[in-house]
This record gives sequence, structure tokens and C-alpha cells, in this order.
Amino acid sequence: MSRRRKIIEELVDVIVTIERPHPIRVAIDGVDAAGKTILADEMTPIIEERGRAVIRASIDGFHNPKSIRYRQGADSPRGYYQDSFNYEAVIKMLLIPLGPGGNRKHHRRVFDYRADAPTPEPPSAAPLDAVLLFDGVFLLRPELVAYWDFHIFIDVDFEISVPRAVRRDLRNGLGSAEEAIYARYQQRYVPGQRLYFEDARPKEHADVILDNNQIDSPMIISRSDEK
Repeated sequence: MSRRRKIIEELVDVIVTIERPHPIRVAIDGVDAAGKTILADEMTPIIEERGRAVIRASIDGFHNPKSIRYRQGADSPRGYYQDSFNYEAVIKMLLIPLGPGGNRKHHRRVFDYRADAPTPEPPSAAPLDAVLLFDGVFLLRPELVAYWDFHIFIDVDFEISVPRAVRRDLRNGLGSAEEAIYARYQQRYVPGQRLYFEDARPKEHADVILDNNQIDSPMIISRSDEK
């Protein structure tokens, strides 16, 4: 078994032992290209092997319209942190229904940022013992932090995460010039993340901090039971 698989199974073992009278809501936070989506996707089949249903969702399904996202300017770090996502919808459409006293009828996404349009999908009903794996940036901010039952922060240095993000965006057609994409991260995304760190101090809220600078060899560098 690889080191990465062992770490993922260790995380899953902790999550599936959490006892709540509702689905377990797991936040997987970290900077752009930290490896949040990959981790959530890798955890999914392992949780399912434990006999639990998984709800996979991402902050990417809760963008604000472009007119709101860029109202402070396309290069604004503060705009990235404050205006990118519809946190009211995350809470109302997903976290509250899956939380204490909720009816478990939830929406995994409400907006398609590529089309800049809502996604009118009917709600889904979650099993009582389901696990929500929700990945994205800014998830441990003050508006959201109390709604999660387990908090993972993936820690990656910017000198590693930014080149990863540039390569990813080029592959996904989110830009055609490497220099322009790199400049966008340096002007908007990295400073926006620094604002988040100053405002929310996400590592202080994390149940687990996972060092993912080396993708094949991640390390758990902090756990809540070790604090």
C-alpha cells in the first residue's frame, strides 16, 4: 500500500467514526491547486467501501454571477475573497438540509460559472448516514466554519501550488498563455488567499492539516486530538 493510500485511509477511518444524527459534512479546504478535488475523489470509493453513501460537491457549483464576482475588478484580491461564491446558497441549499434538524433534501450545485447561469436541478435526498465531501477554497471562513462536522486543510506552499494551478488551467482551456495565467494568480488569487489567511485563520479551525507539497507522499502535520 502506498503512503498516499495509507494517509487517505487514515482520514477516512476518522471521518466514518464521527457520530451525528445527520449526514457528516466534511470541508476540504486549501489554496488553489492544493489537491482538494483529487483528495475528495480518492476518499469517495474508500468511504463507500465502508458502507456509507458519499455526496460529492464543490464550491465551484456555488459561484456568484460574473457581474458580482468581478464587481471590484477582474484582478482584485479582495474581490476574489469576498465576491467569488454564494455562501448563502451553500448554507441554505446544502449545509442546513444536511445538518441538525434538516430534511436532507439538498442541492449539490446551483450555478454554472462557465455558462454564467443557474442550474435548475431538483433536490436530492441524502441517507441519514451519508458523508458530504465538499472541496473548495475559503471553506473555513467565518460564514461557513460552524456548519462543518469535520475540517481538513490541505497545506501547500504557493511556490508549488501556483505552477500546478497554471498547468491545470492550461489543460482545462482556462487561458492560452502561461505568462498571463501566472500573472493572474500573482495579482488576484495568491493575494486573495493571503487575505483569507489573515481574516479566517483556517489552520486554527482545521481538525486535520495535510501537507500535500509532495503529492505522492502527503503528511498529516496536525490533528485536533494532538493540539
